[in-house]
Amino acid sequence: MSRQKNQSSKGHGVLKGKEREQRTSIRFKTTLMNTLMDVLRHRPGWVEVKDEGEWDFYWCDVSWLRENFDHTYMDEHVRISHFRNHYELTRKNYMVKNLKRFRKQLERESAEPSSLSFSSPMGVERPFFWSEMGAQRDMDTEMSRVARSQGKGIFLFRRLKDIMDWRKGTAGKKLTSMETQPARANMNPSSSHDTRNSDDQKDELPVENYVAQRYVENPYLIGGRKFDLRVYVLVMSYIPLRAWLYRDGFARFSNTRFTLNSIDDHYVHLTNVAVQKTSPDYHPKKGCKWMLQRFRQYLASKHGPKAVETLFSDMDNIFIKSLQSVQKVIISDKHCFELYGYDILIDQDLKPWLLEVNASPSLTASSQEDYELKTCLLEDTLHVVDMEARLTGKEKRVGGFDLMWNDGPVSREEGPSDLSGMGNFVTNTHLGCINDRKEQLRQLFRSLQVQKKAPS
Repeated sequence: MSRQKNQSSKGHGVLKGKEREQRTSIRFKTTLMNTLMDVLRHRPGWVEVKDEGEWDFYWCDVSWLRENFDHTYMDEHVRISHFRNHYELTRKNYMVKNLKRFRKQLERESAEPSSLSFSSPMGVERPFFWSEMGAQRDMDTEMSRVARSQGKGIFLFRRLKDIMDWRKGTAGKKLTSMETQPARANMNPSSSHDTRNSDDQKDELPVENYVAQRYVENPYLIGGRKFDLRVYVLVMSYIPLRAWLYRDGFARFSNTRFTLNSIDDHYVHLTNVAVQKTSPDYHPKKGCKWMLQRFRQYLASKHGPKAVETLFSDMDNIFIKSLQSVQKVIISDKHCFELYGYDILIDQDLKPWLLEVNASPSLTASSQEDYELKTCLLEDTLHVVDMEARLTGKEKRVGGFDLMWNDGPVSREEGPSDLSGMGNFVTNTHLGCINDRKEQLRQLFRSLQVQKKAPS
């Protein structure tokens, strides 16, 4: 385990009041061998650290974070890619707890029902789940394990009896495999350390945690196929909340036409690329994705610009409200940032539904177009994190990222006023719009160079 020490060598500046010295050499570390490694290795002035060497920037996995964060000293300038208790937003059972609490808070404050929409998970052990399900015995329901990804551990039920039979079949099963071990650290989030013997822990582990969600039966279809959206949100701080929205993203399609007649066919109902690429008719070159620009243009041609603006504004609301719901519970360490992958489902009424938030969105490319998107996304993430200390802190746009919240809504002087209710301002988000990031970055860093050379 690497323990960070005070940096006194040239090139590693620290905060000095409101000013920071620019750093010309950044030592980075990561265990992820994908697009991220390509970006880090090609970034000017960044040097890869092996094994236990000291680092300035670490894009770690969540298992490293859980085991080492509390025991690692970090200098002022050091940055790491996750917040300590990110699971408050990225595990479905915690996410719904926080969202429900926040929605009740909003309703108390405004005395009106909140418009925040999400596909609400419920723990299958809770009595209210069984009473609620009992009122609608024929209801398509999705069950998923709370600590899985890539479509693993997800299956569908149609009748209450099927769920009860499944529940009886799983009763008493213990977590014994190594792949389930990481969930133990979240069993008691209020405790930083678990001092019990590991053998005792294995004996005392309960049945695996699952959540049940009402299946959205009327998804918006394109070409008869179901899809969801992957959108990227970068959070630099929770206190104050400072969040950026990336312009690019993609729609993930199923390979098989949608039907409710067969709930056992994962190729129909699960849009995860990890699932779809195992389909017999999956085309590796074509993939199963649309870029968000293409998706937005398609919707505009079908429903008109105003309907599309309303839809994307509703999605903005989901991003902000979900972050606000955990703002008081996330440990907002100044060394941390987080690149979230939001999964959004659109229904036939053009209403967005939050499915889940991913703390480790896939950075592995499934096509050349996907590689280019993720390369640009990661480069711009590093620009915003700004290890080189080049930015002023007043930027509203950096590459493909637009600052959407900075301890309050960030606005721009464009667009019709009736879409925002903010006079001549609309929210500073451009999801699915043209992303002229290369030119924007050239202008941004050119202007920063001019400011640097100007006499004080």
